[in-house]
Amino acid sequence: MIALVVDPATAEPPFEQVRRQVAAGAADGSLPPGHKLPTVRQLAADLGLAVNTVARAYRELEADGVIETHGRRGTFVAAVVAVDEDTRVSAARYVADARRAGLSRDQALRLVDDAWGR
Repeated sequence: MIALVVDPATAEPPFEQVRRQVAAGAADGSLPPGHKLPTVRQLAADLGLAVNTVARAYRELEADGVIETHGRRGTFVAAVVAVDEDTRVSAARYVADARRAGLSRDQALRLVDDAWGR
């Protein structure tokens, strides 16, 4: 069972809230590799969302390598969440820029959160 929460009052679209929370769970280990996710229909019903909304989140997660779909067996958290080298370099460059600008870690992360919400 995964505990996702969708806040209809936020500007972040519901599919992105689902995508972000599943990706975060896979990254921090709260959704371990091989964990079976609910079906699209089940998760949509649990969250009170349209099936297409959850399907979009799952499609994007699969495209990012966070989850894998195995036909009728179901959808699972991928064994390895791959981050390409360009993304690692961009993240390191952002951290260096933020430090040069005198930002605290919290300030830098707030900027990322603000940009992510767009």
